[in-house]
Amino acid sequence: MSSKPGIDSDSPRGFGFALAAYVLWGLMPLYLKAIAHIPPMEVIAHRALWSLPIAAAVLIWQRRSGEVIAAVKNPRLLAMAALTAALITGNWLTYVWAVANGHTLDAALGYYINPLFSVMLGAVLLGEKLNRLKMLAVALAFAAVVILTVTAGSLPLVAVGLTLTWGFYAYFKKSLPLGPNQGFTLEVLLLTPIALAYLVWIGTTGQGTFGNGNMMDNLLLLGCGPITAIPLLFYANGAKLLRLSTIGILQYLTPTMLFLTAVLLFDEPFDRARMIAFPMIWAALALYSVSLFREASARRRTRRELAAHRIQ
Repeated sequence: MSSKPGIDSDSPRGFGFALAAYVLWGLMPLYLKAIAHIPPMEVIAHRALWSLPIAAAVLIWQRRSGEVIAAVKNPRLLAMAALTAALITGNWLTYVWAVANGHTLDAALGYYINPLFSVMLGAVLLGEKLNRLKMLAVALAFAAVVILTVTAGSLPLVAVGLTLTWGFYAYFKKSLPLGPNQGFTLEVLLLTPIALAYLVWIGTTGQGTFGNGNMMDNLLLLGCGPITAIPLLFYANGAKLLRLSTIGILQYLTPTMLFLTAVLLFDEPFDRARMIAFPMIWAALALYSVSLFREASARRRTRRELAAHRIQ
């Protein structure tokens, strides 16, 4: 029997993959804190460089490497992949800097807002209609950002930066006619020459950390590849075996872990403005989740009615 889930069900295997991905992403601040003394640009360069062998090995094992080779020869696909590679690099850089500089709470806020921003992008750029619950959810999230901005006197740049880069990355990624593993491999393939050139430059000028004699730093930088590639590959395979509504709920796990890590382990200040803004975001996400479940239930009901009509 196939392990692929039915149209109205989730696969336990898919749930395991997705859960592992979100937990690993939630634990990532602990890893990034251990390399907080290394400049974020160097960390990002190592993330790209050491992700490529893992991603390439997976594609070779799946016998899908030919799709990436064909994409490299297609100027349009290459341009689209270059755009998504630039966006994910901006996202990584913002996130690494945030954790290293005591802004993990802002990172959590950004990743909480992400699904709501994607809903707004769908409405503005794709003409998707929003029901009342989604409109209220987006309005609550916007109000929370306004409160934080007015209180601090400036935009929460980390949260906004993560939201924009990931939101547009996901939007343009949908237009890339490649599977998730192939797309990720193409992105890091494009980033690798730039990352390698940067690492060679800082190494020859004495600014680099890798190879400086500190074995722990060297191992942690090498580990940037697996901690980047493995959760993405887990997610890519898990998402194919789960309902959209299930993924919609699971995605809150990572920012919740970031939030708890920031407050309980990193001792970041949870001031009055955040005490107001975060519950507003959580309320917005609750409304969004209810809307997701209602839509999924309506689709299942429609399919059952159509199936019953065909039987008759």
